[in-house]
Amino acid sequence: MIQLYIGNKNYSSWSMRPWVLMRQVDIDFQEVMVRFDAFTPDSRFKQVVSPLNPVGKVPVLVHEGLVVWDTLAIAEYVAELFPEKTLWPLDRAARARARSVCAEMHSGFSGLRSACPMNIEAHLPDVGALALRDNAAVRADLHRIVSMWSGLLAEHGGPMLFGHFSVADAYFAPVVMRLITYALPVPEDVAAYMSRICALPGVKDWIEGALAEKDFIDLEEPFRLRP
Repeated sequence: MIQLYIGNKNYSSWSMRPWVLMRQVDIDFQEVMVRFDAFTPDSRFKQVVSPLNPVGKVPVLVHEGLVVWDTLAIAEYVAELFPEKTLWPLDRAARARARSVCAEMHSGFSGLRSACPMNIEAHLPDVGALALRDNAAVRADLHRIVSMWSGLLAEHGGPMLFGHFSVADAYFAPVVMRLITYALPVPEDVAAYMSRICALPGVKDWIEGALAEKDFIDLEEPFRLRP
């Protein structure tokens, strides 16, 4: 049985990616929720996660004694473990492109990620408007995301970035959550893609879990006061 260690669904964008990937294609796994806390060395989160992952972060996948951390490594492992799920495009060129955009997400978009942290239950359009007005990095990241998604959707004909659901769609699902929370403006084709992502059963299940948590973690809430 695969185990997937994750953090809070409302906040943990990196946990969302492999969870949605496996849930969407009906890969059976056991979810191990390790809720976020103070992240100090003696905190429960670190005590649970650090023995598995020396970096002390989630997500972490455990399978038959093997421990895999880092979201992209997990996606690659799952894709190799279940080749019949075609988690990467079959076409070699499309597959290389899909890996490229996932790697870009993996290492980039720091402006958007820092200014607009994932917070699924929140609605923060004023924060989004200010970030877009005052932060050139946010504007550049949004422009790149819109350009990327529009181009891929046009090239592959939708409904997903590479035609059918793939690692790339799971990888960008948390970005969709950010764009919604902060009400960042996007063109119609991108808005339609975002709606299709939110309608995926795997994404809907994650969102429902996030809304049910009712946790308020100060470290994850730069824009809201504790209720």
